Amino acid sequence: MLLIYNEKTNPFFNLAMEEYFLKNFDEDIFILWRNESSVIVGKNQNTLSEINLDYIKENSIPVVRRQSGGGAVFHDLGNINFTFIASNNDNFSDFKRFTTPIIELLKTLDINAKFSGRNDLLIDGCKFSGNAQYNYK
Repeated sequence: MLLIYNEKTNPFFNLAMEEYFLKNFDEDIFILWRNESSVIVGKNQNTLSEINLDYIKENSIPVVRRQSGGGAVFHDLGNINFTFIASNNDNFSDFKRFTTPIIELLKTLDINAKFSGRNDLLIDGCKFSGNAQYNYK
């Protein structure tokens, strides 16, 4: 597996980078990355119904659409994003395949995270990670 720590924080670049790796690499890839203040919307969302347009304009916050589904989320430098790109699409819809390594890593830091619902990770009952998938090949 190729491991990438991406230090760029431009949300347009970061989502384009994900797409580039997805479409041009056959090996498994894990990417850690952060975005400067931005709103990231899922591929099927009506953006105007998900955002406060006046606030977005007043604060010059970029709105970027991702390839995967899921809800709108606010990103800033205080959160870490992770991407798994897998060449093997067996069990593609099994979110635990991709969230279990995150849970195991957190255990090494004495953080007790749990998988919940369809695709969420929780700490002390509070959601800290929602997860979405996109199948290209």
